[in-house]
Formats: sequence, C-alpha cells, structure tokens
Amino acid sequence: MEFTILSPVSAPTVNPKERMEVDGEEVHLVNPGETVTTDQQFMRGHGTYTDGENTVISSVAGAVERVNKLLSVRPLKTRYTPEIGDIVVGRITEVAMKRWKVDVSSKQDAMLLLSSVNLPGGVQRRKNEADELQMRQFFSEGDVLVAEVQQFYQDGTMGLHTRGFKFCKLRNGSFVCVPPVLVQRCKSQFHSLPCGVQVILGLNGYIWVHKKFDESVGDENDASTYYSDVNDDITSDERQDIARVSNCISALAKQYMHINDTIVIYTYEASMAYSVKELLQLDVIEQITREASLRMHSD
Repeated sequence: MEFTILSPVSAPTVNPKERMEVDGEEVHLVNPGETVTTDQQFMRGHGTYTDGENTVISSVAGAVERVNKLLSVRPLKTRYTPEIGDIVVGRITEVAMKRWKVDVSSKQDAMLLLSSVNLPGGVQRRKNEADELQMRQFFSEGDVLVAEVQQFYQDGTMGLHTRGFKFCKLRNGSFVCVPPVLVQRCKSQFHSLPCGVQVILGLNGYIWVHKKFDESVGDENDASTYYSDVNDDITSDERQDIARVSNCISALAKQYMHINDTIVIYTYEASMAYSVKELLQLDVIEQITREASLRMHSD
C-alpha cells in the first residue's frame, strides 16, 4: 500500500509589530519564548529571562510594560497578589480552630482569625471558648464576605480582618468573578451606582453586586447586619438592575477592559437599549463596551 507524507500546512504570517488595543491603548502582546528585545540598553524584569546573548525573552503570555529602561511582561491571567490594606471579597472554605479559611483567588487561602472579627452587639472583649463553639453562627462554609488584608504570616498566608461596619457577610446580591489585573484601585472599593445598586470591587477579582442596604432596618451594633444570611425582599426591578450591572461587568471583563465605578456606569447606560438577556451576546458586548470606552476617553 502506498502512502504519501505531506508537509505541514504553513501557518498564516503574523506581523511581529502587530498591536492589540486594550482600553483604547495599543499594547504589545507576546507569547512564552518570544523575543521582547535584543537591545542591550534594556534590563529584564518580571515575566522575562535572558538567553545569555543580551536577548530579553518572555516567559509568560502577556503585555509588555516598560518603565524607563526596565522591561517586564504582565500576564494576561494570573493569581491575585495581595497587599496590606487591600479590600477583598472572599468565600469561606473551611471552619477551623479559632479561624476561618477564605478563598480569595490567591495562591493559597487567606486566614481570618476569630480575634479579627466583631462580636454581635459591638462588644469589646477577648474571645473565649463559647465564641469558638458558635463560630458557624458568624461565618460558615460557603458564606461570602468582604474583608481587608491586615498582615502576612511567615508562610506567605495573608491575614484578614472584618472589624468595621462595612466589613460583613454579603447578601442580597450576585457574585461576579473577573481577572484581578482588571480591577483598578480606587479611593474606595465600595460604590453606589445611580441605578440604586451597590458594587464592591474586590481587588482580588471577586466583585459583589447587591441591593442598596436599607439603613433604616438595622444599625451598626445589630448582629443581623453583620452575620445574617437571609436575603431581604428584592423587587423584580431590583433583580433586573442587579443582573444588568453584573452582565455589564462581565462584558468589560470579556473585552479585557479595566473595571472601575465610572466605566461600569457608562456601560450600564449604554446597555439600556438592550434587554438583560441580550447583554450576553458577543455583538452587544462589543457595542456597549465600545460606547463606554469612547465616553471614558472623551471625558
């Protein structure tokens, strides 16, 4: 039986100088093993290595960034790298002895100590064995909460705390996950949108979109405000607004655009011409994000 060995089909020619637009800015995207530069005046940074011949080569797939003479490659997708003071949204994965383990989209779970949470009623005292026995009344597996990065331990684990009225168990909303590199640092990660929806932009890429808290229902010392897992009554219009904002954030993430409160508002306003379900279509995503980007650059 005769057979013929054919040569591989040639791949289409790619222009090495081709750029991709991200948020209206041209960025240079590289693949692992691709040469970034052969100019000897540049130094290599994170995400690069050298072959010994003054050639800077990318070790990850991402965008080339330059700071003076330093070249680095920022990965397009990466785990969250925490810093002290960051506001993060996390999910309880385990209740251990005097601590909770929290998934924050990092290399390892964060730690929330029993001594780092507020007691019901705002009581200021040392935690005892009775508090340890009722830890699941505070947070149990699967609960979503917002916290602040307080410290780092010797093994690299981050320590969280929830002292403060704005740090509590989350309810009355929807959870959205985006790449952490897209969430921009703002003066505050807690935002109230004109549509009556509140958004918590966790710097770890976890975002919580929820109904506006009714301050007349509870106060700062009310235990139900912190640890209740029962949703309030949510009207149909409020559900529509929450779903629309969530889809707008997902649309920005699919287009790899930076996420902050301003562009979320612009995307929401551009999406009013479509139904909530239509916001999942690719052509609609491209249209509303393009309009939001143009408004951002015109301001």
